[in-house]
Amino acid sequence: MQQHIQVTIVGSSNVDITALMARLPGPGETVLADSYQLSPGGKGANQALAAALAGATTEFIGAVGNDSHAEIALGQLEEAGVKLDRVTRASEPTGVAIIQVDSAAENSIAVVSGANSTVSGEAVQAAGSIEGILVLQGEIPASGIKAAMDAATDRIVLNLAPVIELDREYLLKANPLVVNEHEAEAVLQQLNPNRKMKFENHYERLAGMLVDEGIDSVVITLGANGCLVADRAPLENGGAQVRALPAVKVKAVDTTGAGDAFTGALAARLANGDDLAQAAEFAGKFAALTVQAHGAQASYPRSLQNL
Repeated sequence: MQQHIQVTIVGSSNVDITALMARLPGPGETVLADSYQLSPGGKGANQALAAALAGATTEFIGAVGNDSHAEIALGQLEEAGVKLDRVTRASEPTGVAIIQVDSAAENSIAVVSGANSTVSGEAVQAAGSIEGILVLQGEIPASGIKAAMDAATDRIVLNLAPVIELDREYLLKANPLVVNEHEAEAVLQQLNPNRKMKFENHYERLAGMLVDEGIDSVVITLGANGCLVADRAPLENGGAQVRALPAVKVKAVDTTGAGDAFTGALAARLANGDDLAQAAEFAGKFAALTVQAHGAQASYPRSLQNL
């Protein structure tokens, strides 16, 4: 059954400074880049744009500085019709991500939080009520994440990237938790510090264990290998049901922001009434389109005809 619930993203907004080069430098090494570009980014803003482009009524709650970078950071969100009334102007500068991308589409990223560090619990509480599906990431303070979860009125999509410390009760509010395989191991370690296992090539077991720890549903993204969707099986034992969804095969040019595209599109389809596997399948197709062009938000599809 189709429904049309709003998606609200509480999170980070950056300007990406991206250098394109043949290979990434090693420690202490200087490598000449071919070119660079300034573009909007930040995991929260990326996910907000993806959700809007995937068809959801979308609001972004965050912070930028009183500087020239603020207009770059919010420009594509405004063009896409994302609600920005509750984006605050902080005394700190707009967040910046310094990104290096090589010819094999591998990247390295350093983030300067700037205004994103002001999206605290107090600031989120001051923003007021949160409508619809809530999407969160790890680029704002933990207090802001917890305050947003406390104010949520619908399901919560938690993309804990980067992984930051959250109390168990808040980790268990995720439905789904969206993480890559490395982040998934780190979250499991938070939930159960006694587990010392390594899960290389056994990520189905990892997904199942996260559900067994009490998380209602989990999506583990595996890049070119697709993703795993885990939730509680409709069986008497209530164990985890894990399904593997293959990736769309494309030639990647730049993977920057692809995970954010996946999460935003996933939330949009959940808001439209898809079940988790349907939403993840759509999100995988959406994200596959983004890796075929450079940049984060600039690479997101403006049309859904190819999906």
